[in-house]
Amino acid sequence: MELYSKYRNKGTGVPLVLDLVVGNETCDEAKRNALSYACKATNSSCIDRPSRSGYLCNCSQGYEGNPYLHGGCQGLSIGIGVGSATGFICIVLIAMFLTRRIKHRRKIKLRQKFFILNRGQLLKQLVSQRADIAERMIITLDELEKATNNFDKARELGGGGHGTVYKGILSDLHVVAIKISNIVVQKEIDDFINEVAILSQINHKNVVKLIGCCLETEVPLLVYEFISNGTLYHHLHGEGPRSLSWSNRLRIAAEIANALSYLHSSVTIPIIHRDIKSSNILLDDNLTSKVSDFGASRYIPIEKTALTTAVQGTVGYLDPMYFYTGRLNDKSDVYSFGVMLVELLTKRKLFPYLSSEGDGLVADFVNLHSVGNLVQMLDSQVIEEGGTEIQEVSQLAISCIELRGEDRPTMRQVNCSLEGILSQINQK
Repeated sequence: MELYSKYRNKGTGVPLVLDLVVGNETCDEAKRNALSYACKATNSSCIDRPSRSGYLCNCSQGYEGNPYLHGGCQGLSIGIGVGSATGFICIVLIAMFLTRRIKHRRKIKLRQKFFILNRGQLLKQLVSQRADIAERMIITLDELEKATNNFDKARELGGGGHGTVYKGILSDLHVVAIKISNIVVQKEIDDFINEVAILSQINHKNVVKLIGCCLETEVPLLVYEFISNGTLYHHLHGEGPRSLSWSNRLRIAAEIANALSYLHSSVTIPIIHRDIKSSNILLDDNLTSKVSDFGASRYIPIEKTALTTAVQGTVGYLDPMYFYTGRLNDKSDVYSFGVMLVELLTKRKLFPYLSSEGDGLVADFVNLHSVGNLVQMLDSQVIEEGGTEIQEVSQLAISCIELRGEDRPTMRQVNCSLEGILSQINQK
C-alpha cells in the first residue's frame, strides 16, 4: 500500500501483470486427486506452466466460460443456436406484423375505393332530389361487422333474389336487418344503389323503412328496420290447419294496396315495385304489413305512362303483358297484387299447384269463377269466417289479373274497394 502511494505521489506507475497458477503440481499429478483438481468444468483442459510449478485451466476449443466451475464451459454452438433462433423468431414476428399491416392498408384502400364509386353512383341517381338524405344514412362496414358478429351464419334471417338478410344490433342498440348481395355483378350493384335511391324517398307506414347503407363494399349493404314476425308467405302457408284469420287477410291486403297506391301516385316520381309477392310482404308483431325488397323497382318518369326494361320479377306473379312486351307500367304491380289476392282467398301456393285440367293457380281461379264454382278452391277458413264480401274480393282479384293491362283497375281504385269492404265489415 505504501509502495502504491509512493509511486502515485511521484506521478508514475508500473504496469502489473498477474501470472496466476494453481498449486505447485503438474497437470498429471493434479488429476490424481479429483477433490483438489481445479479444472471442474466438463469441457475444460489442464495446461502445465513450463517456467514454474503449478498449472492453469482453460475451456476446451469450441467452449467458453469459467473452467474452475462445474458446467462453467458452455459450447459456442449453443449461444449461436439460441441467437439464431431468437433472430428467426424476430424475423417471423416482423414479417407477420408487416403482412397484417399491408393487408389492413389494402383493405382500407379497397373500402375507400368502393365508397367513392358507390357514393358517386348514388348521388348521380339523387342529383335531382335531396342528395343530403344519402349522406346522413351512411353506416361504416366496421359498425355492421360488429352488429352481425362478422356476418355470423347464426344471424342469417333468410334471403331472396337480391341478397341474404342478417339480423344485427347497432351500437345505439337498434335492432336492424342488413341485406348483403349474394353475387357481385354490376347488375346487383345497380339494383342495390337503386333500392337506396328509391327507399330514401319513401315514407309510408306500410313500406319497410331504410335506416342506412354501407358503401364500403363492392355491392352496398342495406340496413332496414327489423320486422320481427316473418313474411306473409310464412303465415299463410305455414304448418297447421288454420292460418291468418279472414279479417287479418283483408286488412293486410288493404294495407298493401294503400302502400302501392302511394308508390304509384303520391311520391314525386311514380315508383313501380315490380316484384310484389307474399314473400316480400313482412309482418310485425301486430301483423301490420310492410312492403319490402325494392331491388327490382323502377321510377316511371311523369311524362311517360310506361317504361321499356329488361323483364324482371317472379314467375307466377309476373304480368303476362310485361313479360311478352317488356313494357312496364303501374298495371304490372296490379297484376301481381291480384295474384296475391288469389293466394289470400285460397291459401294455395302458386307452385306446385296444378289443376286436374293442367291449369295453374291463377288460370284455375279464373275458370272456376267464370262457372260460379269458386267455392271449390276457396280456403275453408275463409268460407267459415267470411260473408258476402268474399264474392266482392274474388271479383276484385279477377279484375286485377285481367290479361290486358288497360282492363285492370289502378291501385288507387283497388285500395278504395278494399277500404270500402273493410268499412262494411266493421259496421256489422
